[in-house]
Amino acid sequence: MRIFSTFSPALRLNLAVLFVAGLCFWAGLAGLLPTLPLFIESLGASGQQIGIVMACFAVGLLVARPTLSRLADERGRKFVMVIGLVAIALAPFGYLLVQALPHSVWQVSLGGRSLAIDLSILAVMLVRVFHGLSIAAFVVAYSALVIDVSPAANRGELIGYMSLVNPVGMALGPALGGFLYEGMGFRVAFLSMGLLGLLGLLCASQVQESYQPQPKAATDAAGKQLFWQLLWTPRVRTPAIILLLVGLAFGTLSTFVPLFVREAGIGLNVGLIYTASAIASFASRLLVGRASDRHGRGRFITVSLALYALAMFTFWQARTSEVFLLAGLIQGGAAGTLIPMIAALMGDRSLPNERGRVFGLAMVGFDVGIALAGPIFGSFADVVSYRGTFGLAGVMSLLGLIIFVTTSSKDMAHSLRFALSHGRDIYAVDP
Repeated sequence: MRIFSTFSPALRLNLAVLFVAGLCFWAGLAGLLPTLPLFIESLGASGQQIGIVMACFAVGLLVARPTLSRLADERGRKFVMVIGLVAIALAPFGYLLVQALPHSVWQVSLGGRSLAIDLSILAVMLVRVFHGLSIAAFVVAYSALVIDVSPAANRGELIGYMSLVNPVGMALGPALGGFLYEGMGFRVAFLSMGLLGLLGLLCASQVQESYQPQPKAATDAAGKQLFWQLLWTPRVRTPAIILLLVGLAFGTLSTFVPLFVREAGIGLNVGLIYTASAIASFASRLLVGRASDRHGRGRFITVSLALYALAMFTFWQARTSEVFLLAGLIQGGAAGTLIPMIAALMGDRSLPNERGRVFGLAMVGFDVGIALAGPIFGSFADVVSYRGTFGLAGVMSLLGLIIFVTTSSKDMAHSLRFALSHGRDIYAVDP
């Protein structure tokens, strides 16, 4: 961590406050992972309905991502980060308010068929959509804030260290959420996560950003059109596609692990799986960021995709607590490598005044994957089993690996060199 000694005391303090805000964000978000599927089930939802409700998070994320990514460039990173923390703070209270609604089912005629709409399920879907704004705002703004102050030669290292908020929060949040739920129920668990969001919001209000937004040139119709045109440019296209496939795997993990563990008849605190994942993610982020500055991003992205596939296949075969925890460890190592490397890669491939849009576009693939995982894999689970969904997620991750190795650069030869050895990233903006 010698890079911090090169910064001024004011910058070190600013990064520390930013780190605490990020820690509160991820802990508040992840603290609901072991409890929210069970909460939705308590409202009378089926496996498919649980998947649809959980996927609404990605719907809100996907709808908001373009606007919030542009705002990060046009209004500043801090403004957008505050939006994300407001969503984290308020959403848990929204879930609890659903319990106060009268339980009623509306019968609606649609195309000659009668459709039953449960008011409680509909309400929690709307809260889940609002909750999705959190990641759409915070991840882009936080990453851009870190990239803005990172020297190009040490970008991966600083991103690796500052992204530790994710595994630490993902370790503390689920363990705390699961403990509070088992001891005191949904109400206390959800209220605690909301309070963490409020604490993060307080910290974010003290953050100072170095980036100065450009004049309003990017807000016209051409600028908005350019946002989506960027998605299919070579520097963004392949990262977005592989994140789409990994998003399917992550959506499966975040939605169905509690139900899969129960289906398997294993007495395991599901929060420990997320904790195991977070521990491995922490370790990998400490190592790969600095190494990628020396040896290139490509080979680390390749390894992370291979680990993701291995993790999903391990979940597919898991029948004991130990194997479930092992799968969580492998997935954590994969995620702890992939997301920081994609952030560093997009930082390499973008100028400061387009950084929010470029990174946000790459993450759109992840959003779509999460959105599709719930309803599609939930329907699959209703027909087959939750176990089968993880086998399918493994296939999607393996496909992502193949696509990255063969299409990460301008042609097959350059892609193989970039993905498997020390090949140069031809799309990098920095010399």
